Amino acid sequence: MKSRSLRLALISALMAGTQCLPLETAFADDWPQFLGPNRNSTSAEKGISRKWPESGPEVLWKAPVGRGFGGPAIHDGRVYLLDRDDKVGETLRCMSLEDGKELWTYAYDAPGAVMFPGSRSVPTIDGEHVFICGHNGDLHCINVKSQKPVWKANIWADFGGQPPSDGGGLGRGPADPGSFPIWAVTQNPLVYGDLLIVASQAPEAGVVAYDKATGKVNWKTPSLGYVGYVSPSIAKIAGEDHIVMVSPSTNPFRRGNSEESKLGKVVGIDPTSGKILWEYDKWNCHISVASAVDAGENRLLIVGGYELGATMLQVEKTSSGFAVKELFTTEEFGDQTKPPIFHDGHFYAQYGTNNRRDGLVCMNMKGEIQWKTRRAPNFNKGSMILVDGVILATDGEKSLYVIEPSPQEFKAMQSAELLGEGGGDNSGIAGRIGGPTQNWAPLALSNGKLLIRDQVELKCVKVGQ
Repeated sequence: MKSRSLRLALISALMAGTQCLPLETAFADDWPQFLGPNRNSTSAEKGISRKWPESGPEVLWKAPVGRGFGGPAIHDGRVYLLDRDDKVGETLRCMSLEDGKELWTYAYDAPGAVMFPGSRSVPTIDGEHVFICGHNGDLHCINVKSQKPVWKANIWADFGGQPPSDGGGLGRGPADPGSFPIWAVTQNPLVYGDLLIVASQAPEAGVVAYDKATGKVNWKTPSLGYVGYVSPSIAKIAGEDHIVMVSPSTNPFRRGNSEESKLGKVVGIDPTSGKILWEYDKWNCHISVASAVDAGENRLLIVGGYELGATMLQVEKTSSGFAVKELFTTEEFGDQTKPPIFHDGHFYAQYGTNNRRDGLVCMNMKGEIQWKTRRAPNFNKGSMILVDGVILATDGEKSLYVIEPSPQEFKAMQSAELLGEGGGDNSGIAGRIGGPTQNWAPLALSNGKLLIRDQVELKCVKVGQ
């Protein structure tokens, strides 16, 4: 059972974030980065349809794409998407939001294979530049007018990480420091002022801040622990911006129970200097993917999908610095791949694990579960956006839902099967737990147009009135 649990714990590494400062250059209807303008899966748009035709919402266009679990970003009427071919490398595609026409591409060599092949990250657009971070740790700043790189770095190899050709490994313990992550480097770049911030998680750096114009390293933290798949996020603590980073625990199954599992960390970092401001060292999830959720009033919700479901933390400023208090921990709420949506004092997440299928789950601020859909309907590794008072949600397989967020009960307003057999890797473990579509990428929304990708196609769906 233990080995089976390890084998099934594969999916969480495919995606990863939460709240950050809005990008200064973002238009009101742009979706310029992972999880939207504020990296919290929330859109300010209005006019979302509550009622669809019997045939479902209109699909405005479809575009063929390569393999990927990284979703699209949208800026100024253009769509940016990262694809991957394990034998060659990555391709950044720029397409028209209006009709899906491919406008230009930028490709680079980065061979190497892992389980569940495909891109891992969402591009970040900031003015005339788009930032992408690839499977092997390749970080590129690309000018969208010239379609040429301004600067390049490698967030993994530059700080002591071993290349994927060295055989990989979990990279989570003293026995294998610096070994390439088993599900590859998974980072969604974060723009903060003049800085571009990513979590290297290599032996010589935990979180790294680059000058976004030049690629020069502005600051870096020491290693924060074991290798995971969480992207840094920004939270307000005592009125100050803190970078919040989550590091995983060790994997007791991988280590053969030869030694006690070592717990992971949640840390707060000064975004201007890289100074570590506070630390919580009791996080017990060996495959951490989702970034922290800023729950207001100096509270942070940390979620996972395996050993630990969720932990709520309170961070308070003191005369000597900051103090961290654990408010509650529950195994009844979590998410393997993305941070929950926070709305009107309640959290909504898709909670599937190796041992449970809780579906869509609602939890209050005290850690009390309000309801679970379980398998009726099932939600597992899909994506969600809060917009105009409703939740747009994919179920990770074939269906798109419009949901009224309510702590009383699950309220599906509309649903439609929009996805078919999505060309995912259906062999071996991938086939058993991945399903036919592997529709797990984050959604993107702009001007009433919802973008959904699987492993062969990007769809543009009309959700605005």
